[in-house]
Amino acid sequence: MTHGADIGTHPDIMQMRARYEAAAANPAAQLADGLTLLSGLYLALSPWIVGFSGTRTPLAVNNLITGLAVALLAMGYSSAFGRTYGISWVAPLLGIWTIIAPWVIRGGMATTATIISNVVVGALILLFGLATMRFGMMERRQPGGFRTTGSAHMGPAR
Repeated sequence: MTHGADIGTHPDIMQMRARYEAAAANPAAQLADGLTLLSGLYLALSPWIVGFSGTRTPLAVNNLITGLAVALLAMGYSSAFGRTYGISWVAPLLGIWTIIAPWVIRGGMATTATIISNVVVGALILLFGLATMRFGMMERRQPGGFRTTGSAHMGPAR
């Protein structure tokens, strides 16, 4: 018995992709992804916005790299949620790291402004990351998932 080589046309795969596309089209998911992107961009630019004591300090470099990573994750969540939902746990971890980084990184010479900036943006990244995780977990838990219009195979709308 021979099977087609293209698994992408399998009905289960197509149904799963439709569910994740519907989850990504959810306005709340789009809002969370957009705010995560903005938070990541702010974190990357924070050494220049807040005025760190030097833009080559370890904390400034950390914020630049971590902020770019968060922004790239957010772009992945918004453009290919079905392929990136499995790593949605990374954004909340980066939010926690951002909160504790001023105290953990040696030689950062954290000031009150840099600590407040990191704690606030870290908390926002944590919250938005948890929201993104929630959308991915809803897809795993609910057999019917989000219902898309015109799809008879999606199960009941929730």
